[in-house]
Order: sequence, then structure tokens, then C-alpha cells
Amino acid sequence: MTLESNIVIKGARVNNLKNIDVEIPLNKFTVITGLSGSGKSSLAFDTLYAEGRRRYVESLSTYARQFFGKISKPEVDFIKGLPPAIAIGQKVNTHNSRSTVGTSTEIYNYLCMLFARIGKTISPITGKIVYKHQTSDVIDEMSHYPNGTRIVLLTQIIPTASHSIEKQLSILIQEGFSRIEIDGEIYHIGEILGDKILSRNVYLVIDRFIINNDLKAVSRFSDSIETAFLKGNDSCVLHVYTKQGIISKEFSRRFEDNGIEFEEPSDRMFNYNSPIGACPTCEGLGIILGISEKSVIPDTSLSIYDDAIVCWKGDKMSEWKQGFIKKSSYYKFPIYRPYKELTQEEKDLLWHGNGSLHGINDFFKYVEENLYKIQYRVMYARYRGKTTCPVCKGKRLKHQALYVKIGEKNITDLMTMSVNKVKFFFENLQLTKYDAQIAKRLLIEIDSRLQFLNDVGLGYLTLDRLSSTLSGGESQRINLITALGNNLVGSLYILDEPSIGLHSKDTTLLIRALRKLQALGNTVIVVEHDERIICSADYIIDMGPKAGRNGGEIIYRGKIDELDIASESHTVRFLTGKEIIEVPVQRRKWNNFIEIKNARKNNLKGFDVRFPLNVMTVVTGVSGSGKSSLVCDVFYQELKQFYESNRETKSVFGDLCLIECIEFIDQSSIGRSTRSNPVTYIKAYDEIRKLFAGQPLAKQLNFTSSYFSFNIKGGRCEECKGEGTITVEMQFMADVILKCETCQGKRFKQDILDIEYHNKNIYDVLNMTIDEAIDFFKEREDNTTKKIIHRMQILHEVGLGYVKLGQSSATLSGGENQRLKLAYHLVEDKKHPTLFIFDEPTTGLHFFDIKTLIHAFNELITYGHTIVIIEHNMDIIKTADYIIDLGPEGGENGGYLIGTGTPEEITKNRESVTGKFLKAKLY
Repeated sequence: MTLESNIVIKGARVNNLKNIDVEIPLNKFTVITGLSGSGKSSLAFDTLYAEGRRRYVESLSTYARQFFGKISKPEVDFIKGLPPAIAIGQKVNTHNSRSTVGTSTEIYNYLCMLFARIGKTISPITGKIVYKHQTSDVIDEMSHYPNGTRIVLLTQIIPTASHSIEKQLSILIQEGFSRIEIDGEIYHIGEILGDKILSRNVYLVIDRFIINNDLKAVSRFSDSIETAFLKGNDSCVLHVYTKQGIISKEFSRRFEDNGIEFEEPSDRMFNYNSPIGACPTCEGLGIILGISEKSVIPDTSLSIYDDAIVCWKGDKMSEWKQGFIKKSSYYKFPIYRPYKELTQEEKDLLWHGNGSLHGINDFFKYVEENLYKIQYRVMYARYRGKTTCPVCKGKRLKHQALYVKIGEKNITDLMTMSVNKVKFFFENLQLTKYDAQIAKRLLIEIDSRLQFLNDVGLGYLTLDRLSSTLSGGESQRINLITALGNNLVGSLYILDEPSIGLHSKDTTLLIRALRKLQALGNTVIVVEHDERIICSADYIIDMGPKAGRNGGEIIYRGKIDELDIASESHTVRFLTGKEIIEVPVQRRKWNNFIEIKNARKNNLKGFDVRFPLNVMTVVTGVSGSGKSSLVCDVFYQELKQFYESNRETKSVFGDLCLIECIEFIDQSSIGRSTRSNPVTYIKAYDEIRKLFAGQPLAKQLNFTSSYFSFNIKGGRCEECKGEGTITVEMQFMADVILKCETCQGKRFKQDILDIEYHNKNIYDVLNMTIDEAIDFFKEREDNTTKKIIHRMQILHEVGLGYVKLGQSSATLSGGENQRLKLAYHLVEDKKHPTLFIFDEPTTGLHFFDIKTLIHAFNELITYGHTIVIIEHNMDIIKTADYIIDLGPEGGENGGYLIGTGTPEEITKNRESVTGKFLKAKLY
């Protein structure tokens, strides 16, 4: 390779990078891998992308640059051959309640244009297509009748506030009109003026015509039709005299049907972010602040008879319940059936009532009428919350937009369908030649994006799925779709573990999408641990040898098909089979279990399944197959209700008494504040602050331990409020984060930084990695530091030794957050039997780190705890004691229980997709 075909990096020193030099091939697919904390993200994002972003900002005008502040250059000697850089991270970047899968991928924008161009407005009254008539429509109607047929063109005369019919007729005489029609009879205007007959419907005769195929006559009649529309306020009537009698045909240039005027389709009519299209009640959000269904009926497993409606309890309010039950038999309402099993019609009856049957909404109207009483104000506030908009039913748009349809579907029908179904709809859509020509370009854009979504394994998502509810992997793949749809050329794309949340079946589709992006003429760099993605790359860069201060070096680089078997790289050793994650010699046996009966949530199809106790259970299945619905929404929620609320559950059975509490450890951030960090989360910072407060200078200045906190006023820098950075909000771009100029990113005032413990101030300690801190405190071990070391040691054991003590929680990946929560529970050393639930704990983990994680899991089980894991990683799945496999596909085609048993038993299940990939790991 020549220098001209590479990105050349010289002397990279960002974070833990050890002054490295590296060349990355342009227009190729490169994977940067290595242990967690080895420097992968420092090289890819903090060096390459940061420099690309800085160069872009420097290219802007002086006026534009003033809004960015000074963006510092990454610590690197130079970078040559760097294309425009685009980063696609794994964080969910939006919490906007208006952002959906459809809007993020621009599919919704194209759907709006498509419905505005070729959508047909269907009248809800007649079921007919609404459209505006033209002159040609009237002439076409006439052409259906034989020669010699007599036709009269009329327009109705309607009295106004300023002009009576007599006055209008007088004006029409002056304009040259001479005849009117009343009840099928034609009169001269002069003869009829002043007659009482004028009080009836009066029509002005514009022209009379006999069909004879005379082209000149047709041309004259076209002028007459225009006159009729002009005089008749855009409407006219055609009377055709046939042997059977008079046939009357009405024509209107107004967009109306049966007297109802409709809004003509436009792009903004379908946009719920615009006041033109948004539902006026909820302003396009689909939800309003009203009576919350969850608050009124918190336990949907109860029936109305069993007090499912909590506001109908008590001596006085139970009168509403008794009244409803008394009259419900007339409407055949099932009062003994659980609320969650009621049909939509039955729920509507319960909420809205029907005449003498008073529902929940009637009850709250009564409450509103009595708000002058304090008890009713308290009750009303208790049940207020977010609820579906009663006007648009959560569809976000004005009802006028829903009358517009393509292939019998309106735009919200398509948005509530899965990507697979929408794609099938457009593949089988039949259009007229005219409409097909108009829609051709739009359909190409829509179809390509739908295909991309399928290609990256997201075919199970609905287009109206909120972006804020997507996982990190799903969010990243959505951004990848947007990048593919933009068809950029000559760019550098940097992705952070796009395989997160992907089953092995879908990884192949992801690789194809990445290759498609590269084939456009782009350079693709992926930070990744997935074996199949690594093996599919053109070039591999392995960072190491360890993490944190022991990382930051390039251990191996080269083409994937030229691996150096003698390399000491952990990645190469795992890829070549020299190092492996061993399969347990024997699976743990179990007798006790917790069983879920009739699991129904989202796409779950109502099956029974057992979760063994005191072993490691892994729930597997393709993306969207129902794993989270089963484990998080059913299993966890029901058990949480049982253990925390002491309330019996009708869905969960088994040896519930053998578990005393339940912990759900997901990938959400450890704290809402960016000031939260690992050392505060595991409660080691309290001891560190006491250590510094005990120093002679601190005592002399009367600095208590609170002065060494960056969460409260006292010793922290007040310019940045203890964060060390200042966030500059940008109007149309991502926010820019700059180092605080007052404290230079050190978070504390100078007099606090002057206090040192063995030549280290509080900032120096917070800037240490976990491993560095363990070594530092071990050299000075006493009663105080022993507590600190114990808590730090747990972080090291779960593979977080490379993380800095004061690292902001906002910079931690989902997998790091999860392992930090695991460390917290290990530090607490729970004595009570606990059921731990993990959601994809291998996120961000190298093969080598997975071995460490498995060891931590085994340790928890040794203590008498139970572990349930949602996972796609085959190295975790193969070490499980028990597998619950869902499928066979995602979305509506998922939600079935495919099989249960040991990994060996799952590989023998022909229906299991997981089993097919697992077999290669076991045998």
C-alpha cells in the first residue's frame, strides 16, 4: 500500500495511546478491536473523528466559528489523507417524543409527499373518492349519451344577505341571461319576476345543447361550462333528458362530497410536527395530560369485579362499581374477565359508558364538578398522567389527513405496521399508469430505505416506534440506514459496535450493509468485538496488550486473511483457536423454579415457561422475537410486584419463597447527572473525601469532606459546577463540549487542589484508573484505604480496571454501566438469595473480558443467587445451564417458545435458529 491510499496517523497520544503511528487503508472496511479500555475508541473517535470534526469547524466562516468556541486539536503529531468524518455511536441520541423510526430514516417524509401527490381522499359518508371536477369531466359525462340527446346546463341561484333572488335575476337579465328552471320547467326571467314561485329552488339556465358530435359546438359548450362554474360558485348541474326521464348530475370545482368540504392533500397536512397537520388537542404528540390508565388500573390481571379500578374502592366510590356491575349485564360486559383480556370495544364501554351505564370518564367528570372539595382535588391529582389523546386516538394527525388513502391504507395505518409489512404492501401496491409515473421516484427512495432496515435486521420495528425507546444497537443501525440513504461518497464512517443487540443470524445482514456503504466509495472503520464482523473486514487493528495504562499500543495490524499465528494478540489467539472460552464440563442441575403462565405482552403468544433457580439461564432469540417482553415486561414486573408490593400475582408460580429480592441490571446510565461516576456509585468516594479532609492542611483550613465533593458548593469550581467541562448548545448541530477555562477541567478550586495525599491531590486521584488506584492505595494501606481497595478490587474483577475513578457516567457504554451495577451488588455482598436479570451484559466486551464476566457470574451463583440473562453472544450462551429460546422471527412472526433446555439440547432443535449457530461453538 502506498501512502496516498492510506490515512496516516503519526504520534497519537490521546488518553492512553502510547505515541502510536498507524496507517489505515482508504475505501476499505477496517475493524479496530482489542480488550475493553485498550484504546480503541481513543484512536477511532477521540483522534480520527475529533480531528475530522475540528477540520470541518475550521473550514467555516469566522462568523460561524464564534458560536463553537475554541475546539482543541487532539494530541497527535499529524494526520494525513483524512476524509470528511461521520461518527455513528451506540448511544440513543434523542429523547424527542416526536422522533420515530420513520422520521429518523426519512421514510415518513417520503410517505408525506407520496400521500400528498397520489393519495385519494375517501368520503367517510359515501365511501366515494373526493375530487374536484374540471370542464373535461362535464364533457366526458356528456359523451356517454347518444346523438340527439338534449342537455341543459344549469347553476343554482342562492339568495344572500345583500341580494335576494329577484335582485340577482334583474342583474342576470342585464348580463344577457334570459331563462331559469324551477321544478323541471323552464321560464323566461321577465315573465316570472315577482312571482311567489321564486321562493322554491331556482336554477339559472346557462346553455342548452343537443349532442351531435359537432366539435365547434363542444368548444362553445366548454366556454359555457366555465361560465356555469363562475356563476355557480364553482358548482353546476347537468340535466340530461332521456326517455326514462331527466337525469341530474352535479359537478363541483370545490373539494367536497355530499355537501362536506374536505381539505386538499398537501405535504404539511400529514406532518404532525406542523400545526397544519397536527391534531389540535395533543399538538401532534398523540398523548395528553389526562386521566392515566395505568394509575386507574395498575393491575391489569384483575377483573372489574375484583377491584381492578382502584378509584372505585371505598364505601362511597364503590357505588360507581356496583352501579356499573348492575347494568353491565344489559350490554353483556364480562365483569369477571381480567382487564388485560378485554376487547377494545369492551374497554371503550368501560371508559366511556353508554347512556345509563356510567363509565370511568363519567366518574372523573363527577370528580371535576366537585373540585372545590379538597378530597376530590387530591383524588383528581392522584390519577392524572399521560394518556392517549381522545380525539386522534394516538394517531397524532387531524382527522382530515386520515381520509386520504393509498391502496385502502391511510398514512397512520402504514406507520403502525412493521417494516416487513410496509415493504410487502408497497411491493403489491397496484397504481394507475398516471399515479405510478408520479410516485416512481418517491417509491424508489421508500423501498430502498425499507430494504436497508431489513438488511440490518430491523424488519420487526414499526415505523411509529419512538427513537427514544430503541436500544443502543438499534439506534446505531437506524443512523446507518440514514447514511446509506444519503449516498455520500468519499467519506469516513466510524461506527461503535453496530452488532449490539444482533442475533448471529442478523450479523450477516449487517456486514452486507457495511459493505454496501464501503462500495459507494467510503472508508468504513468499525470498533467491534464480534468475531464474524472482525473476520469479514479487509484490515484489522488490534489494540492492547491490556487495558488502561497497560494498553494504548498496537499489538497487531494486517489483513484478516494473513493472521500471524505467533502473535501475542488476544484477538488473534482467539480467532486462531489458541485461546478459547471453555464450555463447562458439566451443567448445573436444578430442581426449583419460577414459572410464568400464559405469557402475553407485546408479541408474546401466551405460552408457559419455567425459569430455574440457582443456575444461569440465558434467554435467546433473533432481534424482536420477544426476549425483553418476556423477561423485562412480564417476568421482572410480575416478580417486582410480588416482592416489593407484597401483592399476589396470577401469572407467576413456583418456588417464589426461595428468592427474597430481584435486581434488574440493564444498560441505562448509573446516574442522571453527568457528575455521577464509578467511584461515587460504588460509594468509595466517601472514604476518599474523608482521607483528604484528614490531611493537616485541610484541618488547618477547616475543610471538611464536603469540600472535596463536586456535587455541592464549597470546594468545587462554580464556573462548571464541578463537571470540568462547559457544554455549548448549538442550534442545528450537536452540542460542543469544551474544557472549563477556570479550573482547566480539574473540577475544583485551587485551594482544594493544593491539599495533597502522598503528592496526589483530589483531581490526580480521580484521574487514576481503577488499577492505578488499587496500586496507589495498596502501597499506603491502612484501615481507611482498606475499605477503598476492597471496593476498587470488585471493579477490577468485573473487567473495569481501565476505567478512571472520576470518569463521567455519560461517557460509559451500556456494557460498562451494566458491569458497574454488577460490581455494586458484589460490593454489597448480598446475603439474601437474589434473582439477577442482565440485559446483554457482553456489550463492549472482548473475548478475553467475557471470560472475566463469566467468572463473576459463577461467583454470584456460588453465593446462592440466580442469574437470568438476555443475550445474543454465543460465548455466553454456550456456558449457560439452561436456555429459553424464542422465535422463530421478530415482530409479529415472533413471540413463540421455540425450545428450552441445555445448550446441547437446543442444538438438536431443528426449529431453533440459535441452535444452528450454537452448534459450531459446542462441537
